[in-house]
Parts: sequence; C-alpha cells; structure tokens
Amino acid sequence: MEDNYKHKGLRKQLAKKLQEKGIRNMKVMEAIQSVPRHFFFEKAFEEHAYQDKAFPIGEGQTISQPYTVAFQSELLAIKKGDKVLEIGTGSGYQCCILIELGAEVYTIENNRVLYERALTMLPKMGYKANFFLGDGTLGLPSYAPFNKIIVTAGAPFVPQKLLAQLTVGGILVIPVGNEDTQKMLKITKTAENQFEKTEFGDFRFVPLTGKEGWKTGKN
Repeated sequence: MEDNYKHKGLRKQLAKKLQEKGIRNMKVMEAIQSVPRHFFFEKAFEEHAYQDKAFPIGEGQTISQPYTVAFQSELLAIKKGDKVLEIGTGSGYQCCILIELGAEVYTIENNRVLYERALTMLPKMGYKANFFLGDGTLGLPSYAPFNKIIVTAGAPFVPQKLLAQLTVGGILVIPVGNEDTQKMLKITKTAENQFEKTEFGDFRFVPLTGKEGWKTGKN
C-alpha cells in the first residue's frame, strides 16, 4: 500500500474542494487529508479515489462521497476520547476519519464480506477500532452509552434503540427518508427522554437494513 506525494496532493485538493462546498471544521479537513482513500479502491480504479463522489465497493454497497463523510463528521462535533458508534462499517473509510478526529470507535456491519474486509484492512493501515458483525439498527446495548452515533445508510425512521443508547448531551446523525433520498438529521439528547432535532438537506444513501430499517422494518 503506497501513499506518495501525488496522493497527498490529491487529498489536499479534495479538502479544498470540500471547503468550497461549505465544510468549515478544520479538524475534519485535516482528517480528510490524512486518510489514504485510494487504499479502499482496486488499483484499476485508483483515479476515482479523490473525486468527490461515491463509488461501488461490491456487495451492493458504496464508499460514501467525501463531502457526505465530511458533512456527517462535522455534524457529530467529535471531541477527543468520544465513544462513537458507527452503524454501517462499509469500506471502513468513515471509521478512519472518526479515529483521526480522536474518537474511540465501535463499528457494526451486517454484511460479512465487508465486515471481514474492514477487519483486515484498517489495522494494516494503522487504525484501531472495535468491529462487530450484526444488525446495526439495534445498536450495541451492551457497550452503551455512546457520546455520538452515526448512521451511514438511509433509514425509513429513527430507530428508538439508538436514541436510548446515547448519553445525555450526545448526538445522533442519521439520514432519514425513502429508499431514494433522505434528509440528514442531527438529533441531540438534551435530557433522558428529550431530544432536539435539526434537519439538513437531501442526501442519497444505500438503504439501512435490519429490524429497525428497510426490508424487515416498519416500511
């Protein structure tokens, strides 16, 4: 796995592009510049790694568009040492960004192929996370509570189990809508059973599957 000056230069250009699109958090920009996104691409498709677009990674999934990763990361407002639950490991790219921001990451993936790939890949890159295979819509109750929770797939509604696993003052960032487009939501837990919701623009994610998601959820 080679990360040369050209790759670093392309990441710098990508970070600048994201800044022009409205990303303001400098720590997020630094994380984008630090993580070698091309490591998640086959050599033949490496030229696509630093374009601001999603890209297929197999299993019907994609590596998220860098702007989307940066936008969700910015909304989370990660503080060093935050315990973060990521629903949908996918390629592992978002997980690396969270680790760069100083988070202790618990990441869950329901696709065994992607789970095993990330489990092997991230440690090779020098990133340490807690990996789980299972239904992310149920969260990880035995490891809760979490300071922050990020969902990287489009949900039909906000899973109540995830809200229950947030600390008071914690933040859940989740795209909610239909299977084609979703609104990005930032939900802050202000008291034990009280939440403040802010809605952002339209995004497009692969569907969140599981008991509290699509396919087997309350569609």
